[in-house]
Amino acid sequence: MHPALWISKTGLDAKQRDISVISNNLANASTVGFKKSRAIFEDLLYQNVNQPGGASSQNTELPNGLMLGAGTKVVATQKNFTQGNMITTDNSLDVMIQGHGFFEILMPDGTISYTRNGQFTVDDEGNVVTSGAGYQVQPNIVVPPDATSITIAQDGQVSVQLPGQGEPAVLGQLTVTNFINPAGLEPIGQNLFRETGASGDPVQGIPGLEGLGIIVQGSLETSNVNVTEELVNLIESQRVYEMNSKVISSVDQMLGTAIQQL
Repeated sequence: MHPALWISKTGLDAKQRDISVISNNLANASTVGFKKSRAIFEDLLYQNVNQPGGASSQNTELPNGLMLGAGTKVVATQKNFTQGNMITTDNSLDVMIQGHGFFEILMPDGTISYTRNGQFTVDDEGNVVTSGAGYQVQPNIVVPPDATSITIAQDGQVSVQLPGQGEPAVLGQLTVTNFINPAGLEPIGQNLFRETGASGDPVQGIPGLEGLGIIVQGSLETSNVNVTEELVNLIESQRVYEMNSKVISSVDQMLGTAIQQL
């Protein structure tokens, strides 16, 4: 098989994966707390025909080598954790992290996951949980059924106003968790991430301290996907895909011509 056919085939495969990443970004342009991804490409091994610096004669050496590439591949997808825009909802259990960090979520199997989506609500027992699957937010906060209002301070302290009481009652403290390498977290769906060896150990703290973000009540963080940017990336990937397809078609015609004339 002609090497150009295989090389162009790797280009088609790589761009298909790139378009899949871009389409996922666009599909989640309205997902609260979503972080966009990008595909990371690498070139493949080279066929080293002539080594640069090899002897070309007794007294001279090759200034340039002859090395033929084997194509490309997608080796990773990297999450971009830049801050999304803020939208105001005036819902007392809608909170966002302005700055670095994640909310801790208790999973049904007892493990901890992490999210930037602060769309919370309460379950039938008053526990603060995620709006989608109803997973408990950690540390666990239980809201009394007779609470008339809920206040979440910038440092994460949660308090409520109870009937007949002048002073608000403190229910607990929301914490924020950060990682040395957030891009190393594993996305598992439902706006959740899981700790991995690449992310480093979780560092939990009070919002606003030691570089952690603050809590903003009544607001949510939108997706950080720039739709215009993603559409430009999509057009670029489509053009590269078409060029690789054209190479395959051209090589096929060249081989056909050679077979007919030989």
